Amino acid sequence: MDLHLLTTLLKSVADGQLSVADATEKLRHLSFEDIEFAHVDHHRSLRKGFPEVIFGQGKTEDQVIGIMDKMTHQENILLVTRIEADKANTVISRFPEAVYHEDARMIVWMRKKPQLVGRGTILVISAGTSDIPVAKEAVLTATAMGNEVETIFDVGVSGIHRLLGHHDAIEKAAVLIVVAGMEGALPSVVAGLVNRPVIAVPTSVGYGVSLGGLTALFAMLNSCSSNVAVVNIDNGFGAGYMAAMINRP
Repeated sequence: MDLHLLTTLLKSVADGQLSVADATEKLRHLSFEDIEFAHVDHHRSLRKGFPEVIFGQGKTEDQVIGIMDKMTHQENILLVTRIEADKANTVISRFPEAVYHEDARMIVWMRKKPQLVGRGTILVISAGTSDIPVAKEAVLTATAMGNEVETIFDVGVSGIHRLLGHHDAIEKAAVLIVVAGMEGALPSVVAGLVNRPVIAVPTSVGYGVSLGGLTALFAMLNSCSSNVAVVNIDNGFGAGYMAAMINRP
């Protein structure tokens, strides 16, 4: 349950619009709710400022629906990551406000649009077009957390002039997310142009010795640009979440 919903509930009790018994029932599962296959964390919004995010990979349709059914009574926004189209289509048929973003493999459910709370713009840059699915996961996550997000796609080091053509957007961003596979060089290049945090996201895009993203990961971890931090391979969600936390006022 987020702070706004909790405040509204308590105000309804104070105004006599909601009985103490009804309020007690609504608050009964405020901490967590055991539904056998999951312990749904209803307290996370109050604790961390954003609801629990459902990782769809490895879960059945019924499990995702079961968790969402409990959470949509308590939250204003909900994300399901890493969920394939066939499973997602079944899930969203049960929740009219849910939208499936196939490129990012993510479901976004909103009771209402999030309020803009970020102090600046988050810029998401991809090295190649093939990196866009991971970049889109970062975009949707940061947007859902109340941030203005801009994107620049396909500006990798094989044509660095493409990146430099967006110098103004790069300069004004408060936080930057740079997504790259192959040799993973782009985050270091971008970080060398700015005095703000750059979150590097290695992707599994590449041939043979890219080793499923390990080559890009090692390159980013070895960056000589001191303002680079690195998340896990293909973890656009983690990058978007961290950028949103950095961008809080």
